[in-house]
Amino acid sequence: MEVVNLYKENADEVTDVLSEAFYDYPVMRYVLGEKEGYDNRLRKLVTFFVSARALRKEPMFGIYNSDNKLIAAAVVTLPGDIPVPEELKRRREILWNELGTNEEIRYKNYGDTAFSLLPKEPHHHLNMIGVRNANQGKGLARQLINKVEELVAQHPLSFGLSLNTEVKSNVEFYLHLGFDLVGQTKVDEGIDTWGFFKSKEKI
Repeated sequence: MEVVNLYKENADEVTDVLSEAFYDYPVMRYVLGEKEGYDNRLRKLVTFFVSARALRKEPMFGIYNSDNKLIAAAVVTLPGDIPVPEELKRRREILWNELGTNEEIRYKNYGDTAFSLLPKEPHHHLNMIGVRNANQGKGLARQLINKVEELVAQHPLSFGLSLNTEVKSNVEFYLHLGFDLVGQTKVDEGIDTWGFFKSKEKI
């Protein structure tokens, strides 16, 4: 199975994969809190996140199975300042009106905390990478990361690739892939984040 480029028209498929893969992820549980309707609210949050990448025309990659079903996906933020489209601003306002002010505050707190660990030089950031539950443990995440690293290697302004994880068991996985652990900090009670970076020289 090969890694392919995904585009705006694939956004719903990417949302399906990431909503499944991140269903019990600490950040999602933290941001969305204890309100009823978690499934629906999670879908809205992931939809916004994927649409942000699509509207900004940032990279999205995926892997399809033999039945042409998307089973793994990754979304990436490019280095540098990219203008925020008006459509994205509109969707952001709608999202937080629907999810709530406290959820928006927690989302911002997570983002500020996580990104404080990462290098300031221009670089690519692996925002989300997920594999459907039935397809985990088959090396698909590694394939996607390899594809993102190819993108980094070809970009003249990028110093490397960063990512965060809030699952302690992922730390060894990223170290094994050659990432350096650049920091760890508490986001809030019961949730920590680890920041990783792989310089272009190591890619």
